[in-house]
Amino acid sequence: MEPDKLKQIVEAALLAADEPLTSDQLVKLFRPGEVDDETIRADIRGTLKILEQEAEGRGYEVKRVASGYRYQVRQELSVWISRLWEEKPPRYTRALMETLSLVAYKQPVTRGDIEQVRGVSVSQSIMRTLLERGWIRVVGQREVPGRPSMYGTTREFLDYFNLRSLDQLPPLAEIRALIEPLIVEEAGIEDAGMAGAEDTEAERSVDGTANNGSTPADHAQEQPHSPIDSESELIITRDSESDQDLEQSSQAVEVATELDAAESEQLTAEVVQLPTAPH
Repeated sequence: MEPDKLKQIVEAALLAADEPLTSDQLVKLFRPGEVDDETIRADIRGTLKILEQEAEGRGYEVKRVASGYRYQVRQELSVWISRLWEEKPPRYTRALMETLSLVAYKQPVTRGDIEQVRGVSVSQSIMRTLLERGWIRVVGQREVPGRPSMYGTTREFLDYFNLRSLDQLPPLAEIRALIEPLIVEEAGIEDAGMAGAEDTEAERSVDGTANNGSTPADHAQEQPHSPIDSESELIITRDSESDQDLEQSSQAVEVATELDAAESEQLTAEVVQLPTAPH
């Protein structure tokens, strides 16, 4: 097969695939007799190098990650390209990203190991989010009482962060620059990815219906009461106080009425019982 034709096929395969392709997967594109079986692997590797060189200076690149090769937009252009989509990119809490970093650098680790380093308990929802995201997996159980699960990272984790292997992880001191764009600001919320957000306490409107202003997509702190809400709460309080005063006044009137009736009955009885003066 002509080198130009081979390059077109490999290029088209990388563009059409929805995941990275390995050299073995690219080899399987060809039937026996279409290419030289003895040199096809070397030819594909050479073709990939040519595609990498041709992408230099363009808005995309041929990137090799843990799962294989893929075309992708250059990272420095993501600020503009992300505006093509209305939905916001996923953002995670600092607790979740710190947990992921510890798994990546200290694997295999248990939840107890992570809690010992961070000094706080690890929420089960954090581990569930990382597992569902496909970034970590259970790699075994530690031979201690209780046999806790040990966790390690996956190929999906490496692909997401454009890494070919764990050896390409930056020094732990520099990991902040890698995960900082993914961290959402926290205000007392330990866990929000992946994920869902913490439910805020529903506010009460004047007519007594629930009014919750937060949304799960925000992953932000609970919004303070607006002046209108504060005024409404004040009106409710005053109305409640007025109702209580009115009820107390009504009770007082009823008591006074009962006393007046009792006194009248007593006076009538006394008049009836007075002796009649002799004529």
